[in-house]
Amino acid sequence: MKAWRVAVAALFCLLLNGCLVTFKDPIPANEAAPMPLLGEWERQDEWGDHQYLSVSRAGSNVYKARAWGGSEEELKDIQEYGFTVAHHGRRWYVSAGLPKRLGANFAIAGFELTTGNELVIYNLDVERILQEVDGEVLQGQPVETPEGEAVLVTSPLEKVFAYLDDQANSDVFVEVARYQRSAE
Repeated sequence: MKAWRVAVAALFCLLLNGCLVTFKDPIPANEAAPMPLLGEWERQDEWGDHQYLSVSRAGSNVYKARAWGGSEEELKDIQEYGFTVAHHGRRWYVSAGLPKRLGANFAIAGFELTTGNELVIYNLDVERILQEVDGEVLQGQPVETPEGEAVLVTSPLEKVFAYLDDQANSDVFVEVARYQRSAE
């Protein structure tokens, strides 16, 4: 398996087919993550390769995710991301800083902890967010990154969360990964 596959499926890389929704502001570190989020997770991706995710505390309401593939070669390519979380309405959100090559802004994604002991990660649909920017529902602009088309949302987080929490906009979320709790 190639290292980029790990990055595609990793919790906090938040890339989906080269498309990315970014934000000027991160989620403030005002809220603690749900305890069941912490620990070891694993999944098998669409190529049949195993991927692993370890989530731990990195400070007060700040967390760290480490993602890697299953082969010895990929253990050298561990991806690490710092993040914060917020709970709004019925949804949990995660915010991670992006590298300079992707604009050095922040990505926001949704996540869910199911009763079946799964961690489900949702990305935001870049085309849908671009439509909302064009329709002036959200403020922002399209941007190009080395990975492809992206959108930078400049609306205040309160407005973004009001939009995301509205059930009428639930189709803006696209499932990108489903992890199970590791047995180890």
